[in-house]
Amino acid sequence: MNDEIIAEVHAIKDAIGLKYADNLGALFEELRRGEAELKAAGVLVIDPPLDPAGLTNSAFQRTRFAHR
Repeated sequence: MNDEIIAEVHAIKDAIGLKYADNLGALFEELRRGEAELKAAGVLVIDPPLDPAGLTNSAFQRTRFAHR
């Protein structure tokens, strides 16, 4: 794997950590605000499922664990 890509990913992660002072609440609020702006601009943003328990029998999981 390219070390330059890994270094860039780590730099982005560190910049986000500094910007939000490791405050996950502030980070998630910023993400929600950004999603709201995208939705207002007409971009399709896929919302998370309302019932995460309903994901236990998803097509992805049936495919992922079919070979065990």
